[in-house]
Amino acid sequence: MKSGVYESAILINAALEDNQIENVLNRVREFITTNGGQIRDFENWGRKRLAYPVEKNKIGYYAIFRFDAPGSIVSKLERFYNLDEHILRYLTIKLSKEALEQIETNKTQSVSLKEETIPESELTPQIEEEEEEIEDNDKN
Repeated sequence: MKSGVYESAILINAALEDNQIENVLNRVREFITTNGGQIRDFENWGRKRLAYPVEKNKIGYYAIFRFDAPGSIVSKLERFYNLDEHILRYLTIKLSKEALEQIETNKTQSVSLKEETIPESELTPQIEEEEEEIEDNDKN
C-alpha cells in the first residue's frame, strides 16, 4: 500500500468549551495514529471569525494536521469527520514534495522574522521624530 504526506484542515464549532475542543483534537490525533498514520506537524490556529456563516456559526476553531499515512486513511478519516457533530468543515489533501519544501521554508522564515523583531522601545523615538517633522511641515 502506497503512503504519502497529507494535510488535513478542520473547522470545529467554536462555541464549545476549550476542553471539549481539545477532546476533539485528541480524538483526531488518536484516529490518525491508530489507522497507520504518524503525525508530523500540528498547527493550532484557534478561534477565527468566518468569512460567511457555516451552519449558523460566525466563529470557528481551526486546526491543521500534517501526517504520513497510507492512502486508505483519507476516506476513513473523512468518514470520521462526517460522523463528528462538532467538526463543521474539513479538507484533506496529499502534499507534494514542493509543498513540503515550501512549508519548511515558511517555518524557517517565520522563525527568523521573530528573531529580527525590533523592540518597541527602539521604535518610539523614531515615531516622535516623524511626528515633529510633520508638525514642522504643517507650520510652513
